[in-house]
Amino acid sequence: MNKISVVLVEDLKIVRVGIKSLLRDAENITIVGDVENANIFFQLLKTVVPDVLILDIQLPGMSGIEISKVIKKDYPKIKILILSSSYDETVVFHSIKAGVNGFLHKNVSKEELISAIESVHNGKEYFSAHVKDIITQNYLKSAKQGVEENTEVVLSYRECEVLKYLAVGYTISETSNFLCVSYSTITAHKIKIMNKLHIKTNVDLVRYAIKNNIIEL
Repeated sequence: MNKISVVLVEDLKIVRVGIKSLLRDAENITIVGDVENANIFFQLLKTVVPDVLILDIQLPGMSGIEISKVIKKDYPKIKILILSSSYDETVVFHSIKAGVNGFLHKNVSKEELISAIESVHNGKEYFSAHVKDIITQNYLKSAKQGVEENTEVVLSYRECEVLKYLAVGYTISETSNFLCVSYSTITAHKIKIMNKLHIKTNVDLVRYAIKNNIIEL
């Protein structure tokens, strides 16, 4: 039986060692690489293409979400399993939008980690119970209350620009640099946009941007 080949991208050595220790005795899984950043990972991909990629979100240089987008475009057969220390709903939402196959917290048990690897390798999605709760709660919120999207609301060109950058995951600081305006100006635009649309969260901003074709999935 061919083992499931796994590459781990995690900047903290102690976490990489811990994950490798958890998987060391798994009969059908083999770790074929562990690296600390995107640059080394993409170099590794020239010689080793794994079945499953275990990926951290917060990495130096290129984030896990950015790596996921590249992998889904250039290596669609690789399954991506996010292993994060955060359950922030915006992080979860952007990870799913980037096409990841699973999302777990770093305090995952050995049994669940192995089960997740096997599941995504077999073409299924695997999200931890807490991530499923986040997805369900957001769906219920949208279904029961809806995002207050007044069709008469018109965003200015600049507001659409700001919304586009924020909705794809850039920070206010990054957006201000891209648009060559001050941090306080982008903050003011964000507040005005959210007031116009009667929305309160970043996730609702993303939903609005997708639904109105300001950004694409």
